[in-house]
Parts: sequence; structure tokens; C-alpha cells
Amino acid sequence: MEALRTIQEKLFGNKSPQRVAIVGLGGVGKTQVALQVAYWAREHVPEWSVFWLPALSSASFEQACQEMVRKLGIQGVDKEDAKEVAGRYLASQAAGKWLLIIDNADDDEMLFGTDGKSSGIRDYLPHTDRGRILLTSRSQRIAVAVAGSEVVEVSRMSEADARGLLEESLINKTLVLDDKGVLEFIHTLTYLPLAITQAAAYLNETKESITEYLRLLRNTEQDMVELLATEFTDDTRYQGTHNAVASTWIVSFEQIRKDAADAAKLLIFTAYVEPKAIPRLMLPSVGSEQRMTRAIGVLCGYSFLSRRDGGEMFDMHSLVHLASRVWVKRQNDTKSARHAALAHLAVVFRNDKWEDREVWRQYIPHVLKALQVGGADGDWGGEECQLGYWAGRCLMLDGRNREAFRLLERVVAFRRRTLSEEHLDRLASQHILARAYRADGRVKEAIKLLEHVVAIQRRTLSEEHPDRLASQHELARAYQADGRAKEATKLLEHVVAIQRRTLSEEHPSRMTSQYVLARAYQADGRVKEAIKLLEHVTAVRSTLSEEHPDRLASQHGLARAYQADGRVKGAIKLLEHVVAVRRRTLLEEHHPDRLASHTISHEHTRPMDG
Repeated sequence: MEALRTIQEKLFGNKSPQRVAIVGLGGVGKTQVALQVAYWAREHVPEWSVFWLPALSSASFEQACQEMVRKLGIQGVDKEDAKEVAGRYLASQAAGKWLLIIDNADDDEMLFGTDGKSSGIRDYLPHTDRGRILLTSRSQRIAVAVAGSEVVEVSRMSEADARGLLEESLINKTLVLDDKGVLEFIHTLTYLPLAITQAAAYLNETKESITEYLRLLRNTEQDMVELLATEFTDDTRYQGTHNAVASTWIVSFEQIRKDAADAAKLLIFTAYVEPKAIPRLMLPSVGSEQRMTRAIGVLCGYSFLSRRDGGEMFDMHSLVHLASRVWVKRQNDTKSARHAALAHLAVVFRNDKWEDREVWRQYIPHVLKALQVGGADGDWGGEECQLGYWAGRCLMLDGRNREAFRLLERVVAFRRRTLSEEHLDRLASQHILARAYRADGRVKEAIKLLEHVVAIQRRTLSEEHPDRLASQHELARAYQADGRAKEATKLLEHVVAIQRRTLSEEHPSRMTSQYVLARAYQADGRVKEAIKLLEHVTAVRSTLSEEHPDRLASQHGLARAYQADGRVKGAIKLLEHVVAVRRRTLLEEHHPDRLASHTISHEHTRPMDG
């Protein structure tokens, strides 16, 4: 393929530019070319690291950067933007030689940012002789902005290549014996790879002839085709291709709706989440496991879903995803379909436990996408509020504090409109928003909000109520962050005294309060008391797994106390152990202070059922 050879030469030739862009119509095969470049680099220049970042949405790009930082084991970046951390690493000597592939960069705002409000992806891309950037886009403007004149256009297929792709995609090879029919078929589909493979998938599923498929295309509702086609706008030079690919989808969508209700249910759900990295466990139930397997098989058969290695994760082409949303809208079913998707997500996504982080990390981009599709604050209901609440908690634990508080501010605003001042859910939302403010350094705002919450809880809840204790704990943390060590200590001593009466010695919340109290003692110059309490907490937490964040937090805190007490050897021994475990388990993003407050917040978890 000429485009592939050109890109290889540009990226790895003698006078290689630092940046190259692939531009072309959606569905023409840009991602496939980029994948071929990645595999070629791995085989022919193994000394180069290859990084792949999808840019379909802000959520998917942020998640990919988080994962990249995590896998690289970059330390000391607790409160920093993952995009900034990744860019800084790539610009450093430590990164060595690398190829960064940014796929599906089609959105101007994502790439360039918004004036005065946020930075775009382009602002984080490093300039270094050791690295190369390959970007794919439907937008000529974006391609030129990133790569200048180093833009490679992926064209439509030749007639011979289109015939070859069709034959390769068909199970029944006899269909290609009809030369006249095949020529009309690929011409109608404008030689576009995506349209040809989608149509071939339909023929494989239905066992129909090419002639019958052409008849269906001719009879497809034209206004629906035009509606879909207008959604696929780009600035490539090809005319008529949008209608071709839109027509193939409509035919297949309608066939699924008519013959495979379970598959249609999954298709409608996927219209409201991210099109990439869809976990099987997140899909709504269609009854038995056998029916689920069959429904997924139908969508894979039509090439609407593709199964990743391992079989528990699925991808959908971004244009298929967009088409499915338009199709659902066309059925006048948008409101009920979106409600069903949100209701299902609200059931499966209500967990921010550290032990389950691999699961909720997979869900977060999909939850954020579903909320984004929801629109303005006024459109929010109980499901959106619950999803926003749990997504905010998870984002905080992952160090994405600014995303967290923006989401939680919407949750709090909704609860203020719909719930009384004393309602437990409203107070829980304010509590968790205050935590996000503190984590982002907005300590004064956190204190103001928490003092309000604590004052109400003193009127309405018993002294031993876990929500009241959790808010007092968090207020003490905010006081501590504000340099008010004596006030923090007094409040924490009160919390710990009550927990000693009401909770078992090994209860996580009791341990966390004692850990934070010890830190307050140390900040107040009471180092001996801090050490005594931290040694107790560390001993109790020794039953946890070695890599558990609470165990690491107490060991880290004890080492700092030893250091403050002049016991340098003891401090070094503990710190070396903590660093070794973190390097092994890639937990650098879990700062001990954030993890400690996270544990007690589970005592302050409201169901948020709306």
C-alpha cells in the first residue's frame, strides 16, 4: 500500500519530520494504516517505544493518558494532569526513542482547546528529535495544524482492490462471480472500505445475493440516508461517499431490529456510551448467557462490534456509533432509550473500592459519555445524579480532581434544587464535593462547605452516626491542609474517641481516623504521640495485602514520623520497602493522603437512588 510506504519513509527515513498526519474520509481505513505502522515499527525498529492514544473524546484520551502514566510507573504526579505528565515524560531523555499515534483526532475543540478555558491535545505534544507523532483525522485543517505539509491522504480503493476486499470479506465466494453485479455493488458503495465490509457482513449474515442487496439499497428511505450523511461531515474531497456508507448501515440496522431483538437492545445501549473498549460485563442483560452470546454474535457478524483479544472487550467504529445514535433518534425513541441506558449504568456503576479499580476504570469513560449525551444540568434526573456522584468519587481516587469536582458540582446543584437541606443524599454530595475541593487545593471552599454540612448533621444526626463522623473527619483534614493543626487535632480526637466506643479495633474507618490524627499530631509537633499511634495502625494493617494502599499509607506516614524524630535508619528502611512495592505494583498515582481519606469516605456513602 502506497500510503503505508510513504508514512514509514516519512517517520523513519533519513530526514524525518517529527510529525506526520493521515487524513481521509471516515471509513477509508486510516486507523488500519496507523495500526500497520505500529506493527511495522515494533518489528523493524524494536528500540522505539510505541504509544497509542485514542482521541474520540476527552474522556477516552484522558483515560488513555492515565493508563500510559500508570504503565510507565511515573512517580510523584499525584495532582497533575495526566496529559501534562505524559507529554513531559515523552520530552525527557528517559523516554528514549518513541512513536506516539493519536487516532481519530477529528474534533477541533479537543485538539486546540477553548479560548481561555482549557488546553487542547496539541498543547501537550512534545517537540523532540527522539520522538515521532502520527495522527489520524478526517479534518484536513487539523492534520495541517499538527503536521504542516507532512500530510498523507488515504484515498478510496481502486476497482481491483475493492473487488479483492469484497471477495476476502465474503463467506460465499460464488457471489463475486457475477462481474456486472460486483461492479455495480462496489461502485454504489463508492469503493469505500468501511461500506464494502459492512455490506459484506450483511450478506454473510442474511445469505442474500448481491442483486437483492442492491435492491434494498435503492429502496432505502432517502431522508434517513441524507440525515446520516449530514452527520458525517468532513473536509475531504470525496463526494457521495457519505450516502453510500449510511445506506449500508440503515439496511443492517433495520434487519437487526426486525430479526434480532436482543442484538437491537445492545445496539441501542452502545449508542449512549463510548464506542471503544466496551466491557462485556457492562452490557445490559438480555436474559440468559446463551442469549447474550447470540446477541453479541449478531452484532459482530454485522461488523458493528469487533472483539478484542480475550473476548471480554469490544470496539465499534466511530461512524457506526454515530449512525446508531442517529438511527435511534429516527425511531423517536431517544428519551426512553437514553433513560434505559442510564438506568442500567446506574445499577452496574456504584463502586469506588480500590480492590475493584480495574473494573470501574473501564466503566468511567462510558459513564462520562452517557452523562455528556444528557446535555444541560436541567435535564438531569436521579440516574444522572447517581452516576455523577460515583464517577466523581472514582475520578478523585484516580487523581483526576478537576474532572471530579466539575461533575460533583452538577450533582450538588441538582440536589439543592430537589432535596431538603437536611436530606442525607444532599449532604453526602456536598461532603464528597468538599473532598474534591481539598484535593484540588481549594481548601477555603472545602472548609466552608464542610462546616455547613457538619452544622446540619449536629442538629439532625446522632453523635455516633457514621455520616456525621465522616464529615467531621473530612473537616479536620481540611483544617489540617489550611495549617490549623490544633483545630484539626481536637476534632479528630473527638472522632477517634467515638469510634473506639462504636467500631472494632481493625475497622477501616477507625484505622483511617487514627492515621490522620497521627499526622495531625506530627504537624502540631507532637511527634512521639504520632509515632505511637502510627505504629499501632501499621501493626493492625499488617493483615492487609502488601500492596494495599492503606497498608502502604500507614508505613509511609510512620517513616515520615521516624524521620521527624531523627530515627533516620528506621525511616529509610520503611521508605525503601514502600517504594519497592509501589514500583512493583504501579501504584504511584495513589498518594497516601488521598487513600487514607478515601477509606473513611465509604462510611459516608449514600445510595443516591434519586
